[in-house]
Amino acid sequence: MDIFSDNTNDSSGFMGETSSIFVTNLALDAINNNLFFDTKWTSRNMQFALMSVPIGSETGLDMRQNSDRFFYIAQGSALITMGTCENCLNFQSLLYSGFGAFVPAGVWNNVVNIGSIDLKMFTVSAPSLHSYNTKYATKEEWFSYDES
Repeated sequence: MDIFSDNTNDSSGFMGETSSIFVTNLALDAINNNLFFDTKWTSRNMQFALMSVPIGSETGLDMRQNSDRFFYIAQGSALITMGTCENCLNFQSLLYSGFGAFVPAGVWNNVVNIGSIDLKMFTVSAPSLHSYNTKYATKEEWFSYDES
């Protein structure tokens, strides 16, 4: 719950202004999220976002030059691939509920839902990648908008 509000009805706390104190149940928030990408907390130095990747889909091949990322699987199973160039994804690992993956800045990566249910996960990026309260219903929306 955000200490700067008196909103106690929202299980994930008040989504007040950027950089406010925020306490939440990460796994429950991820499992209940149905948007492809939904930022929930943002500061200048870090960002927390929820992701829901449909069956047979993926986050999409991506590389952030100046931001480290952490992916945590709350529900489902995935294959993560990573590498130093777009066409050399030499690292891959299976991820299941409770698994996390750290992706350093400058590393190409993709998370593929290989399970029979929607992949529910959250990501932490440092520094922030998107504006506060950014929401994308689909992967196509997410990739069509560039915040540079």
